[in-house]
Order: sequence, then structure tokens, then C-alpha cells
Amino acid sequence: MAGRTVTRADLCEAVYQRVGLSRTESAELVESVLGEICDCLERGETVKLSSFGSFVVRDKGQRVGRNPKTGVEVPIEPRRVMVFKPSNVLKARINGLDGAGETED
Repeated sequence: MAGRTVTRADLCEAVYQRVGLSRTESAELVESVLGEICDCLERGETVKLSSFGSFVVRDKGQRVGRNPKTGVEVPIEPRRVMVFKPSNVLKARINGLDGAGETED
């Protein structure tokens, strides 16, 4: 189920094609948006993109893990993780449904 990976360059090219900015301006716009999202997440803020989903930073506490080979217990330090929660609109699109839960023709 290996699909194509969309890169920053692909996003810049899409902005260039659809918005009509120059390639340089398109790249700067994409970098600016991604940079702002990163800055917000770094500060622990939730980033919600309507009809797309939310990026949420969660704190995970310390816990005990186990080495699967040896069975030795190892402490896992507390850390922050980022979670993406897709919107219902995006879930429906991925599953080929319209907003009402019916398949599109």
C-alpha cells in the first residue's frame, strides 16, 4: 500500500499552479505557514484547520518500558508528543463519502 509522498516542493508547486504567485513567493508562503504551525505546536498550542483536522501536543508521563529481547525494565522519560486528529470531513473524503455519510458517484 505504498503511496506517493507529498513533499514541501510539491506543496510549493501546487501553490504556484493554483494561486499564481511566483515560485519563490509560493515557496516562501508554504514555509511561512509551516513555520507558524511548528511555532504554535512548540508553544503547546493546538492548531485546528477547519475541514482538515487538529494537531495537538500532549504530555506523556514517565513510565516503565521493557526491552523485548531481554525483558529488562527500562524507565521511559516524560515527553511531549504531537497527535493529529482528522476532522469528520476529512475522514469522509478519505473513505469516499460525502458529508452526509453517503458514497459519492
